[in-house]
Amino acid sequence: MSVVPAGTEVDYRITYLEMPDDPGLIEPSLPEGYRLEKAEDPPVWYFLSLYAAVGRDYEWQDKFLEDPGDVAAFVSDPRVELWTLTFKGWPQGFFQLDFREPGLCDLAYFGLVPEAVGAGVGRLLLTIALAKGWARDGVGRMTVNTCTLDHPAALGLYRKMGFRPVRTEDRKRTLTQDRVVPDFQGV
Repeated sequence: MSVVPAGTEVDYRITYLEMPDDPGLIEPSLPEGYRLEKAEDPPVWYFLSLYAAVGRDYEWQDKFLEDPGDVAAFVSDPRVELWTLTFKGWPQGFFQLDFREPGLCDLAYFGLVPEAVGAGVGRLLLTIALAKGWARDGVGRMTVNTCTLDHPAALGLYRKMGFRPVRTEDRKRTLTQDRVVPDFQGV
């Protein structure tokens, strides 16, 4: 393992994916003790706290750099749904479905907090997100994007669930915290 220090500019690749056909998923039941709640009129701080908790290890920083008014408009838009998975009274992860474009559901954000990674609920939560997205009247396509800074299993999981890559984009980012990477893999 190697450590890439905070302040280092790194290359990364964004992969844009789409699912053009409804896979006919049935929303699965949650394991005992888990709850999934849709936030009604969520405050921006709530969204940003989930965003930070899930994305801190993956350099999710874009929403903190955006105009606060734009973030508030996104979070408060009635066509954007914020769902939180809880267990033992605290958030395990969340997803956000963006229905602002007619005929499209964008899985805008999806992830688990570090303490929930490896607990076996990631695929389950993604299945629920996809089932909810496709259940909305008029949805003819779902999209999501991920990047090489995200969890290393993210792209593979999206592909296993039926998303297919449609394009990639290479970018650079300055790390905000130290990042541990395997020696055989660049950031």
